[in-house]
Amino acid sequence: MSPARKTTQKSTKTRTPKVPPLPQSRVEVRLAGSGGQGLILAGLVLAEAAGLYDGREVAMVQSYGPEARGGASKAEVIISDRAIDYPLCTRVDLLLALNQEAADVYGWDLAPEAWILVDADLVQHPPSTRAIALPFTATARDKLKKTMVANVVALGAISQLTGLVSRQALEKALLQRVPAGTESLNKKALNLGARLAREYQKKAPPTPPGEMSAADF
Repeated sequence: MSPARKTTQKSTKTRTPKVPPLPQSRVEVRLAGSGGQGLILAGLVLAEAAGLYDGREVAMVQSYGPEARGGASKAEVIISDRAIDYPLCTRVDLLLALNQEAADVYGWDLAPEAWILVDADLVQHPPSTRAIALPFTATARDKLKKTMVANVVALGAISQLTGLVSRQALEKALLQRVPAGTESLNKKALNLGARLAREYQKKAPPTPPGEMSAADF
């Protein structure tokens, strides 16, 4: 049975004044893991944050295996400052892999300078030595007692590391999507993800000449 796929596209006509232009006209994001890790929700939140609140053009494709929980799952989000004429990823600029299977299967079409974020505990063999390994699941489990918000921890880290979506927009989109009564939990998860990324940025070695840094992405 082939994976199910669903495509959605959103666009807005105005951009929030304080949101800077993207570093390139089109940025392709792939969020991958297994069913039950909340990658489809994470993709929706990212797309709505960029499209509805940051005022960019966005498109999203979601794909999942036949198993409701445990099967492969991914969400692909295109973020652009221009109209999107092709809504599928062709050269991924940012990969999030929350388990080893995702890292093995979905890292074949990355751009040379792509951001690669992996779960430090669930991915032992990243697709590149440049991968940034952060403890998304362990942080959700140890700090919040809820592994289900590891996806939100990862979103917070993505926003902090890349600046592809503003923190304010991400929080607004997130709170519109999560179940009532979990708003505080999810805001804490977002903050913890941003903190993980800041701690990484403080410890990260200087960028070698000729390679891209966070500011260049």
